[in-house]
Amino acid sequence: MNILVTDQAGVEHELEGLEGWRVMEVIRDWGLNIKAECGGALSCATCHVYVDKDWINVVGAPSDEEEDMLDSVGDVRPNSRLSCQILMSDAVDGLKVTLAQSAAKD
Repeated sequence: MNILVTDQAGVEHELEGLEGWRVMEVIRDWGLNIKAECGGALSCATCHVYVDKDWINVVGAPSDEEEDMLDSVGDVRPNSRLSCQILMSDAVDGLKVTLAQSAAKD
């Protein structure tokens, strides 16, 4: 299964992931510009992404805890999610996200 990730420079990458992996893990392991500091523990917002409008209903709304973390970044939007909270599955095959500037390593 694949996800399409647009990086902070506007370049789109098609990345292959495995069932059950966090979208954050796929992005990180392919070497894109994502901090992902807490490794998926929902204790930071350094894997912040914007979900493409066509995928919002598929991935669903963030949990209350995720919203609390998203409130800590200045570039949050209505389609913001933490990529560590989206799991790879057949349902998200082809998912499109854009890396937020707040998730950048640099």
